[in-house]
Amino acid sequence: MTVHLPPEERPPHPAAFLILYLPFGIASGYISITLGYLLHETGGASVLQVSALVTLYIVPQTWKVLWAPIVDTTLTSKRWYVIAAVATGVSLIATAVVPAQASALGMLQILAVILSTASSLIAMSVERLMAHATPDHQIGRAGGWAQAGNLGGFGLGGGAGLYMAQHVAPWSAGASLGIFSLLCGLALLVLREPPERTESLHYGQSLINVGKDVWSIAYSRVGFLTLLLFFLPVGTGAASNLWSAIAGDWHADADTVALVNGLLGGIVAIPGSLIGGYLSDLMDRKTGYALFGVLLAALTAAMAVAPRTSEMFVVFTLGYSFLTGFTYASFCAVTLETIGKGAAATKYNLLACVSNVPIAYMTVIDGAAEDRWGSSGLLLTEAGLGVAAVLFFAAVALATRSRAAASVSGT
Repeated sequence: MTVHLPPEERPPHPAAFLILYLPFGIASGYISITLGYLLHETGGASVLQVSALVTLYIVPQTWKVLWAPIVDTTLTSKRWYVIAAVATGVSLIATAVVPAQASALGMLQILAVILSTASSLIAMSVERLMAHATPDHQIGRAGGWAQAGNLGGFGLGGGAGLYMAQHVAPWSAGASLGIFSLLCGLALLVLREPPERTESLHYGQSLINVGKDVWSIAYSRVGFLTLLLFFLPVGTGAASNLWSAIAGDWHADADTVALVNGLLGGIVAIPGSLIGGYLSDLMDRKTGYALFGVLLAALTAAMAVAPRTSEMFVVFTLGYSFLTGFTYASFCAVTLETIGKGAAATKYNLLACVSNVPIAYMTVIDGAAEDRWGSSGLLLTEAGLGVAAVLFFAAVALATRSRAAASVSGT
């Protein structure tokens, strides 16, 4: 028997979340790929300096839970999206007028932090809309579509951005991507606002509630394991932040980097996200997250020992993008499963902050490993730490399960 819901009660097609999430990915791809390549190849910046710029971009993503309650307690989600999209677009345009030179790193670092903060507000407003619009049995698929926008936007911001910077003019990348980010807001027209909260909410009280949520999550075994899994370097995809800086080791030119690490990589990440999201609805979601992380680590290790040709660079970076789609969609599914619908932006970003910490520290570790051992050291370091993290998580899960079982039998 088919139940036909009235139009106002039907969930929107999750493709809307892909479009709305694009500016978030575009900002990240533009900083790490377009600016990363230009700074290293023509601007005189080292790989370590590029990794530091990328890390500064990531830092606000690890603290954004502090301003997430503002999104939950003040304006509507749609209004916050419009404000954030304008701020993101203007910030991208601003980066376009600053030369990609080592001498301008100070200004670029400031703009990277501003851009990251603005893009975080985009993500928060979309996540709040997604939490309220998605049935429980479809959260994996919704997460897959959202992360397809994230990773697809990363490829667009890096690939299309670098191509325009190389073949049109350096300023054209930031200007065009900024305007495009503004247009993504048209997808808001197909979404409904979450219902209004009946109680009076305040920022300070929301932070207190966040603290209580953290304690309640960490106090339970399942919640503790979720936080631990997100904090460990499992499936971070951090190496992609430095592909443009090490592409020369595989004899890959700017056009190749722009194509496979950028635009084509983003296209490949889209089916990876959709498949990963679908699979997350068919298995235990935390198990899937760990499994996808191991697959990504195995591919990374294989890249380290493969021949150094431009063809191999294409194969492995595309494979890396595809599997990163799996891990990011799985993260989104686990998070949506955990947070429920109340104060969705705050709770989602609480877990997102935890998950962004390993991306930040792995970017620094990867950059330091390359500086000391070369690109092979970078890849093997990331792969080794990823596998070790999964093994550590499995050991903790087994130990806590045994302790929990003993506690139950003792009562």
